[in-house]
Amino acid sequence: MQENRSFDAYFGTYPGADGIPGLAGNPGKVPCVPDPDAHRCQRPYHDSTVTNAGGPHLNEDAVADIDHGRMDGFIKSVEQSKSFDTDKAACLLKGMQPRCVDVMGYHDQRDIPHYWTYAKNFVLQDHMFEPVISWSLPSHTYMVSAWMANCSKPTVPSTCHQTSLNFPDADGAVGQANGEAGAGGSLLLPKDPDDAQSSKQQPDFGWTDITYLLHRHHISWRYYIDQGTEPDCADGQITCKQQIQLVSTPEIWNPLRDFVTVHQDHQVGNIVDGNQLYADIHAGRLPAVSWVIPSGDDSEHPPGTITSGQDHVTRVIDAIMRSPDWNSTAIFLAWDDWGGFYDHVVPPKVDGAGYGLRVPALVISPYARRGYIDHHTYSFDAYLKFIEDDFLGGQRLNPRNDGRPDPRPDVRENAKILGDLRNDFNFNQKPRPPLLLPTLPPSALGPAPGPQGFPPLMKALADFGP
Repeated sequence: MQENRSFDAYFGTYPGADGIPGLAGNPGKVPCVPDPDAHRCQRPYHDSTVTNAGGPHLNEDAVADIDHGRMDGFIKSVEQSKSFDTDKAACLLKGMQPRCVDVMGYHDQRDIPHYWTYAKNFVLQDHMFEPVISWSLPSHTYMVSAWMANCSKPTVPSTCHQTSLNFPDADGAVGQANGEAGAGGSLLLPKDPDDAQSSKQQPDFGWTDITYLLHRHHISWRYYIDQGTEPDCADGQITCKQQIQLVSTPEIWNPLRDFVTVHQDHQVGNIVDGNQLYADIHAGRLPAVSWVIPSGDDSEHPPGTITSGQDHVTRVIDAIMRSPDWNSTAIFLAWDDWGGFYDHVVPPKVDGAGYGLRVPALVISPYARRGYIDHHTYSFDAYLKFIEDDFLGGQRLNPRNDGRPDPRPDVRENAKILGDLRNDFNFNQKPRPPLLLPTLPPSALGPAPGPQGFPPLMKALADFGP
């Protein structure tokens, strides 16, 4: 799971995909999105820079970007963001748009050649939507549980109820941000003592997650998370003070550590340093189900470079392809939310919380269909459905029969609109050989700041202290 790119930002000109109207043979007129500060509109353009800015991406920003289906609020959201300073506004007025607001920029094969190579040789999904109309933390909680809630008594699932689409913590979303906000005009900032390193407080997330079912069915799992800096800002803005990402600290990209079930089942040890992935691959110890999560420097979350992110993904895939486990592996690659970047497809509406905006998604496997563009509608709920069908006999995160009732409004994996990932495979074919792609030496990547201009990892850890 990488960070913060829309489908159009990466594959908007991919041949045969549902890309940007008027470009790459797609029908329609090239859209032009209003730019209030510059008093004109901006069309999509090829952005060859590897470091981008993106835009704010809380729930209110997604609503503003979608703008009742007009899909024209992307630039306005940036210019109304508290992170968009007067220097950038002055730059806009001088007619230097791409250097100031880059949410209309897109990349292609020249910039992300490995991703396009994977698409050409495996499966590209052009209707994958983030599961919730919000930012990274909700996307990651939905990725592992198909829900997000606020629990007054986290050890009692019946006390969990969906409230905010931004922050799920029982003690979390409090306080007004001095009138500063994203496009929606209001912003609740998280204040969550249990997220501090070595906190003695109990975890907040009391609803049921997929690891509860995996544990009951004796299915192995691990959550590999790179240590370093968090790729995002907790208030959904573009810039903020750096935060350290550690295996032992819950939330945002490490939500399983904040789930009650993970603690009750004594599964916290399954959340490990991302470097452990390579050791497990080499030793033939990959679990049945794995999540692989980056840190700020290799996440592609602006302004982290797309070069570092693509190299990180390639290293993971190459390592798996070189191992004996390749012949029994399905790799799902996606980006957790749209990051403020333009996309032209109006998201479908599901249960009031989703879907969110469209994100890139690929399926890589020796059984994946070659060069197939899958137009079915998906969200991250499809990953849970695939896990449940493959390992759990079709058992769902369903409060009526999963043994741990919570008040979730629906069983997301059973949504009629949700596609079946098995469409992307031919399990009768002979396993395809690996497609190894080159990786870069560290010197070629250069210094890789985190998403808020973070210093390199070692300095960040030194600043954090022992």
